[in-house]
Amino acid sequence: MKIRVAALLLGMFAALPAQASEMKAHEARKFVAGHLFAFNCFDGTTGAGRINADGSVAGSVRAPGSPAPRFMALPVNTLRVKGEMICASLRSLPFEPCFNLQRTGSSSFRGSVYGLGFAYCDFTRRSGRMEMVRNTTRPKVLPSAAAASSAAPVAPVVSAPIASAIAE
Repeated sequence: MKIRVAALLLGMFAALPAQASEMKAHEARKFVAGHLFAFNCFDGTTGAGRINADGSVAGSVRAPGSPAPRFMALPVNTLRVKGEMICASLRSLPFEPCFNLQRTGSSSFRGSVYGLGFAYCDFTRRSGRMEMVRNTTRPKVLPSAAAASSAAPVAPVVSAPIASAIAE
């Protein structure tokens, strides 16, 4: 789970110059801050999220085998510039992971944990609309009241005038 959180942080804050080369921290910040990115990671984790200019992060993450994505939000200064790298500060980790960021297209990049090139996520910029929240399960269809009442037969109600009321 810690690698997934690091991967989420990694991808949401990065991008690279036009050539496929490592991007400096300030370039990455400019490319990523405020934009929505969808991501797919090496271990099957997927999701979408946004990194704000203050280093806070919000998005959804779906782990392999999970039926639905989980919403995650990380506080201000979770992501920060450290020298020429983007690093994450997480209370649950005893160290600050930093990230390598490589541009793969005009609106996409690959991010990996520094020193762990196999632990990567591919990120693609999306529109700012509500692509982040998507229902992946079908709504449950309940039977209507008419269908439920037709299941058990009901005797019809017959009314007849009261004889004393007619005689007067």
